[in-house]
Amino acid sequence: MKAVVWHGIGDIRLDEVDEPRIEDGHDAIVRITRSAICGTDLHFIRGTMSGMRDGTILGHEAVGVVTEVGEHVRGFQPGDRVVINSTMSCGACRYCRDGHTAQCDVANPNGPHAGTSFFGGPEATGPVDGLQAEYARIPWAQNTMTKLPDAVSDDQAILLSDIFPTAWFGAQLAGVSRGDVVVVLGAGIVGQFSVVSAFKQGAGRVIVVDGVADRLEQARTLGAEVVDFNDDDPVAAVMELTNDIGADCVIDAVGVDAERPARGPAAPDDDTAAGFDEEVAQVAPDIAPQGDLWRPGDAPSQASRWAVEMVAKYGRIGIIGVYSPLAEVYPIGQAMNKNLTVRMGNCDHHSVTPPLIDMVAAGVFDPTALITAHETLAGVIDAYEAFDRREPGWIKVALDIGG
Repeated sequence: MKAVVWHGIGDIRLDEVDEPRIEDGHDAIVRITRSAICGTDLHFIRGTMSGMRDGTILGHEAVGVVTEVGEHVRGFQPGDRVVINSTMSCGACRYCRDGHTAQCDVANPNGPHAGTSFFGGPEATGPVDGLQAEYARIPWAQNTMTKLPDAVSDDQAILLSDIFPTAWFGAQLAGVSRGDVVVVLGAGIVGQFSVVSAFKQGAGRVIVVDGVADRLEQARTLGAEVVDFNDDDPVAAVMELTNDIGADCVIDAVGVDAERPARGPAAPDDDTAAGFDEEVAQVAPDIAPQGDLWRPGDAPSQASRWAVEMVAKYGRIGIIGVYSPLAEVYPIGQAMNKNLTVRMGNCDHHSVTPPLIDMVAAGVFDPTALITAHETLAGVIDAYEAFDRREPGWIKVALDIGG
């Protein structure tokens, strides 16, 4: 079968690989009909998340049809149409029973203290081959897959595999409540869904900060107020928009690949720029850019700094942007001095996703307008490159694998 395979920093290929097989009684095999490209995949290619194993299939978002189940999988059978959670969970440990499925004690082969296990990631997360392929093995299938109603299309469902649940979880981490002024840092696809999630959880206003024009315009169509950090100082802008109080909540949907402003009043001075350069060297020591491709973000702690500065005293910050374990810079003293609540982590997909499926099935929200590009496996490498360059129109790429 064909699959997108990681061979090294800056080196991904569309390879012919063996089809997966049942390895454990809790496994299922799924024929993939939709997958997607995510900004997290770019971290692995850019080198801002280390520890990838040569030969790992990329991708952690998929929709498909079950073709085979292991002997211990009781809730699914061949022919079932499913969405696959990006994170794996057993469904029986104490964390799964509490709904904290991202920290399942069992799913990660590295042991109960290893943290989240997700598809297509580094060795610390498994590794488990990912979902940008024609077929995939799904460990702990009973809790890692969710059946789809006929009313939810493949295009809708692919956004329920990771993006919409992660954004919803981010709004929950930030404690969004009725009437809140919420700032979303980052207008990539998770940032776009964070706007939707914040409004649906009761936000009165949502302000989005980014430096890419078409992403800001997309956020504006969702009802957000927008700030281009290349034109305005985002902290000053948020203060002006909130009567100098600051935001009630900030959702960091950026993470370690944050970009510093290229111009304008927020552009870093020489000392700050030098500090960012040191951070890049720490979190991504083995980068291998190829011209304008696979370049890591040049300000790893920029979003963290802005979040702490622009949120009100006693404010709340939810971090869902991915940060490498090597990222150690955070303005903790300033956060403590403002009595902030900071929560972060990977989405508890199995407990977060089902109500969102119901929301989409009922017609309360149709997420498909936020898919900005469709591609097939044959064109996946070109799609990755366009997405990496942040070219206009490449906010979310759905991969049409098969009917």
